[in-house]
Amino acid sequence: MEVYLVGGAVRDALLGYPTSEHDWVVVGASPREMLDLGYQQVGKDFPVFLHPHTRDEYALARTERKWGHGYTGFAVHCDPSVTLEQDLLRRDLTVNAMARADSGEIIDPYGGQRDLAAKILRHVSGAFVEDPLRVLRTARFAARYAHLGFTVAPETLALMADIVDQGELAHLPAERVWVELERALGEANPEVFVQVLQECGALQRLLPELDALFGVPQTAEHHPEIDTGIHTLMALQQAVALTAATDVRFAVLIHDLGKGTTPSAEWPRHIAHEHRGLKLVERVCRRLKAPALHRELALKVCEFHTHCHRALALRGKTLLKLLNATDALRRPDRFEAFLLACEADARGRKGLEQRDYPQADYLRRALAIAREVTAAPFAQQGVTGKALGESINTERVRRLESLRTEAGEPAG
Repeated sequence: MEVYLVGGAVRDALLGYPTSEHDWVVVGASPREMLDLGYQQVGKDFPVFLHPHTRDEYALARTERKWGHGYTGFAVHCDPSVTLEQDLLRRDLTVNAMARADSGEIIDPYGGQRDLAAKILRHVSGAFVEDPLRVLRTARFAARYAHLGFTVAPETLALMADIVDQGELAHLPAERVWVELERALGEANPEVFVQVLQECGALQRLLPELDALFGVPQTAEHHPEIDTGIHTLMALQQAVALTAATDVRFAVLIHDLGKGTTPSAEWPRHIAHEHRGLKLVERVCRRLKAPALHRELALKVCEFHTHCHRALALRGKTLLKLLNATDALRRPDRFEAFLLACEADARGRKGLEQRDYPQADYLRRALAIAREVTAAPFAQQGVTGKALGESINTERVRRLESLRTEAGEPAG
């Protein structure tokens, strides 16, 4: 029985990159032997065990044979005779097909160290095409290591395109697609994830609403980058600079979907794209089974991001409507997420990445002012019922109008 550290922990240690993954492969052992040593079996399709103390995953060396569709359509063979090299051969990328022995020796039969040095993400074998999830995983690794200079090998990108052409992506469960998307959004360069998916044709299959934005022009005055798809990726880059929260990054990713439905005769203007986009955002979130918090924020950003951009020109009554519509008074934390997404959108434009966004602080002040108005003083005066709510709103509007005056806008 021999135990090896495999996969991400080996890869990232060689890169000097932080990792929390510790996966192990066991060669020459049977399930019975693992159980007798106190390991707890958790795998149903193939034997995976939890270490009795560290709770790390230990998998018996195995081989796989494709028999169906999707990433679960494999016949798995586990046997003490399966070698380490055979187990590594079934993996996706050469940089993930390395192992480390207790002695520190790196076992690298498929050139993972060579590709690390060349900064290339390359498939291990032609069996790469048997698992459609590898399209998403490869794109995610490209997003993770793009800042180190890594790219996807052209021949691997071609195999990814083959997987797409074979219709295999349709067999991926929505939950698994979402997991990969959210993990990619948490990387340093999530825009690369989108770019790689677009290059191999997967974006059109998985997120056609987003794919439709590329090639759609916008007015050069407000968008020097012109292309709506490019703007979206630039805004996503800005979101990364502002926050690590994936709900904000997701909202930025799909905030402009409505522009993909603008008739070409109306280009480069996109009147009412915010409202047209709501149906598309709903569709994407439903198809991907996105969490409720991600969906809620994405809808708010889609509908109200242009209101946020025009905040300094809004009258007190409209300001209060915006605060109420975004649920800012009840959920100021979500409103902060909304502001970050809008700021990323404003800065995601060619040559304007570093410009100030005073609208965010202005709306933070507006929220603070509105929240200062409570029911207590009106109730003490005997105001009740519907009149109480009207009095609170009237006072909030009055104070918000004063804020406009302080900011240099004429009272309305």
